Amino acid sequence: VAQSRSTPEDEAPEEGASFTFMVPKKEISMVPDMGKWKRSQAYADYIGFILTLNEGVKGKKLTCEYKVSETVEKLVDLLGTLDRWINETPPVDQPSRFGNKAYRTWFAKLDQEAEALVSVVLPADKRAAAPEIAVYLKESVGNSTRIDYGTGHEAAFAAFLCCLCKVGALRVDDQLAIVFKVFNRYLEVMRKLQKTYRMEPAGSQGVWGLDDFQFLPFIWGSSQFIDHPTLEPRHFVDERVVNEHHQDYMFLECIKFINEMKTGPFAEHSNQLWNISAVPSWSKVNQGLIRMYKAECLEKFPVIQHFKFGSLLSIQPVKP
Repeated sequence: VAQSRSTPEDEAPEEGASFTFMVPKKEISMVPDMGKWKRSQAYADYIGFILTLNEGVKGKKLTCEYKVSETVEKLVDLLGTLDRWINETPPVDQPSRFGNKAYRTWFAKLDQEAEALVSVVLPADKRAAAPEIAVYLKESVGNSTRIDYGTGHEAAFAAFLCCLCKVGALRVDDQLAIVFKVFNRYLEVMRKLQKTYRMEPAGSQGVWGLDDFQFLPFIWGSSQFIDHPTLEPRHFVDERVVNEHHQDYMFLECIKFINEMKTGPFAEHSNQLWNISAVPSWSKVNQGLIRMYKAECLEKFPVIQHFKFGSLLSIQPVKP
């Protein structure tokens, strides 16, 4: 395991060969450690990444034109591989309805292959980062012991993408492709995992949570709608609107998935979203969701205790 140097000041990725990557590890073991997380470089980088993408997708459809780099193509291939492994690992017969044990077989394959998969995505001179970055990929698909999935796993995928930006594999002009092509493909694979293996929601607040499994597509998806000429927040509870526009808007894809998976009145099974549909404008929805994400995910110990810190997403405090 590569050791990080004792002086974080000279840890600038630009140094090339002399930069030391490290396998990320947990640093938040008790509730009082949460202050360390909020003051960390990792927190600043992570939230900065989420907000930059939020700005980038503002007012744009999933189907709009954008640049697709070679790295993006490789990431889509990687996610395609995970998808194919689901087909090759059908659920097994078992007494309990939820948490199909075949998921563990699928996960073991990723556990074994993650570093090799990540190596392919990285530029040749950054291959040394593969062991560090692969950890976030493995953390992003759910927990193999509990066979559950939640917003902490989703955050690990965003952290994975953030690390790829920090080593220069993804660039500023990849922003739209990161959300519309890579993250969107990730969501498809996660929905397939959730359905196939009947995964439990991790740390779900049940009816009081926004959604059982995801959060980020609601943030970025609401940003896509900002200044839309006709569609307002009140429209997303209308099934006709969802069916007509879901290919263009991430937010509606999420609603469509909820409608497929849940029965009964929308206001009952998805109360928070029902409340959001009463907010007058998409920019208000977007701001509210960002606040809620910080409060309900990033500032909650049960979520953040699992987050891992290395050289790219560092527990070191932000430099003043």
